[in-house]
Amino acid sequence: MNDGAVRSAGRVLDLFQGARLTPTQRRIAHCLVEHAAKAAYLSAAEVADLAGVSQPSVTRFAMALGYSGYPALRRELRELTVDEPGLPAEQNPMQRAVHAETEHLRRLGEQLHDLGDVRRAAALLIGSRPLPVLGLRAAAPLAAYFGYFAAKVFPGVRVLDEGGTSLLDRLDQARADGAGAMLAMVLPRYPRESVEAVREARAAGLAVVAITDSAISPVAEHADVVLPAAVGTQLVFDLHTGPMAMAMVLLQAMCDAAPEPVQRRLEEFEATAARRHVFLA
Repeated sequence: MNDGAVRSAGRVLDLFQGARLTPTQRRIAHCLVEHAAKAAYLSAAEVADLAGVSQPSVTRFAMALGYSGYPALRRELRELTVDEPGLPAEQNPMQRAVHAETEHLRRLGEQLHDLGDVRRAAALLIGSRPLPVLGLRAAAPLAAYFGYFAAKVFPGVRVLDEGGTSLLDRLDQARADGAGAMLAMVLPRYPRESVEAVREARAAGLAVVAITDSAISPVAEHADVVLPAAVGTQLVFDLHTGPMAMAMVLLQAMCDAAPEPVQRRLEEFEATAARRHVFLA
């Protein structure tokens, strides 16, 4: 490969960083990297023929990466395979990791062009009293962050961030108290207890909204609505910038769906915080 082709293949490869792919999807990804410049101008059927898979597999692959379909992924591939001599030839590992996160956020922004799933998730969650929010291990800080702000405007938010034998008991209690839905944060390496808790929630009749790293996450098949947001995998520990942004987008959608009670509770909180001198500014 010439230098431009190498850079193009490298940028396409970066596109799949953090994605958990099935064997068939890995074959498609490998094909797109190996034939980066050519594949960017092929149809889904032509890519399928080149990779030796079915055309629906190519469509599902694009959707698993967060795109609306293969045409949207192809547009991205065309941008990535145009040589850009103005870019620095070398970046250190920290720069590459941060750059990958900006790419994840850009793709998330494109994904949010269609807010249908986000609004559907918000409608399910605002109707649940109480509202259990599941997040174990690496997802626990994300669940706590979401729960901290959600509790200011929605009553009955219960963060489930500890596993063990009491987790399912707390889930049963939430259902007995009237919960109709659960928000589950499930991030790599996908704790077994998280997936089991989602299964139990569905079996108990709860609707499940999942924030996870991709549409092919192990929790996706058990959720009513999946909100995928890629995680960064170029450092020793994953970066969760994308899932954090998705969580706050979801909370905004919940607030937008119930503006009057949300505004009233925010004003009550601000009045109480001022009376108690909670904040310095």
